[in-house]
Amino acid sequence: MGYFKVSLIHKGKRQDQIIEAYTKNDAKDKIKHKYNGVIITKIEPTSAPIDVITKDFFGQLQKQFKKSINMNDKIATIRQIAVMTDAGLPIHDTLADVSVNTQNKQLSDIYYSISSDIDAGKSLSESMENYREEFGHIALAMAKLGERTGSLAASFMKLSVILESIRDNSSKFKKAIRYPMITLTAMAIAFTILILVVVPKFKDVFSQFKTELPLPTKILLGLENILSNYGFLVLFGLIGLIYGTIYYYKKDKDFKLKVDTLFIHKNFYLINKVVFLSTMHRYTLVLGELIKSGIPVSEALNTAVGMVDNLAIRQKLEGVNANIGRGLSLSESFELTGLFENMLLQMIRAGEASGQLDGMLEKVTQYYDMQFQSIIDNLSAYIEPIMMFFIAGLVLLMALGIFMPMWDLGKAAKGG
Repeated sequence: MGYFKVSLIHKGKRQDQIIEAYTKNDAKDKIKHKYNGVIITKIEPTSAPIDVITKDFFGQLQKQFKKSINMNDKIATIRQIAVMTDAGLPIHDTLADVSVNTQNKQLSDIYYSISSDIDAGKSLSESMENYREEFGHIALAMAKLGERTGSLAASFMKLSVILESIRDNSSKFKKAIRYPMITLTAMAIAFTILILVVVPKFKDVFSQFKTELPLPTKILLGLENILSNYGFLVLFGLIGLIYGTIYYYKKDKDFKLKVDTLFIHKNFYLINKVVFLSTMHRYTLVLGELIKSGIPVSEALNTAVGMVDNLAIRQKLEGVNANIGRGLSLSESFELTGLFENMLLQMIRAGEASGQLDGMLEKVTQYYDMQFQSIIDNLSAYIEPIMMFFIAGLVLLMALGIFMPMWDLGKAAKGG
């Protein structure tokens, strides 16, 4: 859906209308349906009205503060469903029981709603479709697989294994990056306090100097002036900039593509490997498990690519299915993406030839996982040089900014 500015004449009056529609013809049809005897003079794409943008922005902002469903609770309920359905209990009764027993209020409401939908005649996958954002693509795919094969227990148990793997990697990354982030934040706060407390004490002394102040001193005085007079504006501005960037990143596809491409660029130190390896691990994990579970390769590819958050990688992987449709093999299609190493392509090629594609994809997944774990385990060692450079820069700026004028003053006194 997009927005179109429609210039029209109605009852002898010229006016412009902004219409939300899929295409120009769709916008034209909506205008003709809305006004009788209207004359349309021009239709052109435009941006959304300011009130829509504002409403959408605050809606996204509210969503940011909305508590997301705890992954541990989600996995626990999925395992519970697998065990209960494996014991022969009907899915309706299973979901109703899970809804009552789970401590997570959001999950309780969701499972109760799904149970009610099933009681009204809907299938499990149809009911879960309403909660795609909460469960994700893989959960819906496994639900459909369970319905197709008649074994929801096996599908949900496999789903819990996949989610646990994704959760463990995410948790390990957050844990590894926590210490560097705390250290850098503490240094930034300490530097700000020094600027606000120490620099003002030297401000009057510096103002008495007859010569031009050194550049580091000018920088310190400028920072002190900004923080003292506009500190809260700077703080709120930074918060607004962060949330505005996040909002723009989520809403503007072109901007998201540029940022995601930057994240995996070879010159984007460390982050490129973390993003690439974690993304490819998740993709190959889901793809391999789906193929092993009996889902056709084409459908498995579509589901697996839905797990890819990085748009630059996703666009390359989306072409795999199209290339397979043109007669290329999976390994040849993967090779065209430029994302897979030659060794991995050979493994996939061997899996296709031997009929053991799922096994080879599992080996590929293990390779990406091994590489990812290696980076996470050594993350502190990788980040330490950056931290030391940042800390040294702050200390050097503070020292030079304060002591350089003193040295100049001492030299002038000796000369006199």
